[in-house]
Amino acid sequence: MSWSGGKDSCLALHEIKNERKYRVAALLTTVTRDYDRISMHGVRRVLLEKQAASLGLPLHQILISKDASNEEYEAKMAEAFAAYREQGIDAVIFGDLFLEEIRTYREQFLARNKMHGLFPVWKRDTSAFIREFLELGFRAVVTCVDSKVLDQSFAGRLIDESFLSSLPAQVDPCGENGEFHTFVFDGPGFLTPVKFSLGETVLRESFWFCDLLPECLSSADYADFID
Repeated sequence: MSWSGGKDSCLALHEIKNERKYRVAALLTTVTRDYDRISMHGVRRVLLEKQAASLGLPLHQILISKDASNEEYEAKMAEAFAAYREQGIDAVIFGDLFLEEIRTYREQFLARNKMHGLFPVWKRDTSAFIREFLELGFRAVVTCVDSKVLDQSFAGRLIDESFLSSLPAQVDPCGENGEFHTFVFDGPGFLTPVKFSLGETVLRESFWFCDLLPECLSSADYADFID
């Protein structure tokens, strides 16, 4: 499973598990070595590890440099795919929704590595998709926003009806065009919520990143935060 820790990959995982046709061998995540965080989403590695543990799935981290070229990324992924092929695994699950060029790139890259892709949420209406995500009981926080389309105040917010209603009309409700990224901390399949508190929000390379701090919050504090 290609895993970012965000809502799209989380709902794709939920769909695949409900189909009962596949066994998920591992969550495959690229981590920027220099920052010790999930690439693009900016979430600390320790929270990623707690998330995978709560989901009860093995986590395979692909370490890349902060200025990784596409060649570096592909070489690391090809190495991982080769190891899984030796185990008889030949498919990768993705949470892509509608970007045709991204899907085409993935399928061509997978084919070169004798793998194929599964896209369980492909072409879902994104407004219906995000509301299904919420209705199922998933909880997610915005970790990163593109400053060109959203201001700093959106970073660190929970995905809920208030968040969705405040999005500008041109912003996809799932952020599929890269407008924002998320971290899912609770929902179906989670043994326990992944606990955190909000840290500093910083601007880096035109993106606002809200740092999530891993903490053992008290039950009362946690309830106050998510309510």
